[in-house]
Amino acid sequence: MPTLILVRHGRSTANTAGVLAGRTPGVALDERGAAQAAALPGRLAALPLAAAVSSPLQRCRETLEPLLAARPDLPLHVEDRISECDYGDWSGRKLAELTDEPLMTVVQQHPSAAAFPGGESMRAMQARAVDAVREWNARIEAEHGENAAYVMCSHGDIIKSLVADALGMHLDLFQRVHADPCSVTAIRYTRLRPYLLRLGDTGDLAGLVPRDPGPDAAAGGDAAVGGGAGAP
Repeated sequence: MPTLILVRHGRSTANTAGVLAGRTPGVALDERGAAQAAALPGRLAALPLAAAVSSPLQRCRETLEPLLAARPDLPLHVEDRISECDYGDWSGRKLAELTDEPLMTVVQQHPSAAAFPGGESMRAMQARAVDAVREWNARIEAEHGENAAYVMCSHGDIIKSLVADALGMHLDLFQRVHADPCSVTAIRYTRLRPYLLRLGDTGDLAGLVPRDPGPDAAAGGDAAVGGGAGAP
């Protein structure tokens, strides 16, 4: 199955201002975020990408613009299910003022029980994102083969919840995962299990070039990913 290259959007004006942006319109990349996005095509240059999938929010679309300009043949698809969590009434508020909200303790310590007023629950957020990835995996494999790779630009909580799913972690542990703006998290999906290849990587990504699994893949399963027993 394909390798998913998850990119968190570059640093945004909301990140700089310490605001919980959520789905608030008009949140763009700041100067540093634009520079991070401009560096993304070089970081991904070695990877033969089959497609780009983006959250509909502006900061994700802007993050992918330099990559799409460098690869004019790379198709872009917008996927609503990987949009930011709907924080409801919390959207647009300063993070500093949210720390005193009783719900913030639940969000940090027991996120599977957290539901934002006027928004969605964190369980619902993870479920829709996982469903989207599974469907895109099947589509990319059907159209480009099992060794294909594709890039998906989304948001911090979405990426953390996808990593938790890939590692078989309960959602209550997902706050232990971290992904910086414009970092790359790579997950190689196989018939038996996903493998986390990179987490929050801000460096060179040439090692993610998909390899031919070879004749051992059908018998051993893990050979397609590389490494010893139980490790990619």
